[in-house]
Amino acid sequence: MATTRLDRRRVARVALDLLNETGLDGLTLRAIAKELDVKAPALYWHFKDKQALLDEMATEMVRGAAADLAGTPDADWGTSVTTAMRALRRMLLRYRDGAKVYSGTYFTDTSYAAPVEAQLRCLTEAGFTPGAAARALLTATSYTIGYVIEEQATGPRPGADGAGGEGYDLAARAERLKDYPLAAAAGEEMFRGYEDGFEAGLAAVVAGVGATLLRPGATSSGPGARPA
Repeated sequence: MATTRLDRRRVARVALDLLNETGLDGLTLRAIAKELDVKAPALYWHFKDKQALLDEMATEMVRGAAADLAGTPDADWGTSVTTAMRALRRMLLRYRDGAKVYSGTYFTDTSYAAPVEAQLRCLTEAGFTPGAAARALLTATSYTIGYVIEEQATGPRPGADGAGGEGYDLAARAERLKDYPLAAAAGEEMFRGYEDGFEAGLAAVVAGVGATLLRPGATSSGPGARPA
């Protein structure tokens, strides 16, 4: 049978490749089956529905980036979290709608566990309680995923040929908001220079995490330092 040539990881990898062409809305089991040269029912041996496929796709994304997602545990906690979040953003940006695929999915194996463990260990060794470390990591991760969802929705679509255009039309936006000058001017900050914008927001998140979640007295030289 055709299904013997398939496995979940192969289907997920093909689906991720196809994602850059179709986007999440256009990604169907029928389209994936066509790419694999099988009949669509063959995929139901492996995935009961599209959500199950998205779960496997998100897991496959992590498998390929697990080492980078661990951050730099031998560095101070702020540097480690920052490095991990940069890696997470790079991972999500490899795929059109990658952040939407990743958000809200359930991993199908424990590929994510080692990076998470490394990050939590770095945070707890720096003076965070286990609960605060978990909250710190979730806060930084949520910021990163949310940022990339907006970045991918309003910025140029991935592709070497630039076929996705230049992204959000700021001139049209400014015209619509001409009676609201501050909101109009904010477009340049919000919808251009995504790299710099991400870095500025991430620095604010890391500083806020250190100010609100790190145990008093655990550090004396800023959010990136280990305790003496």
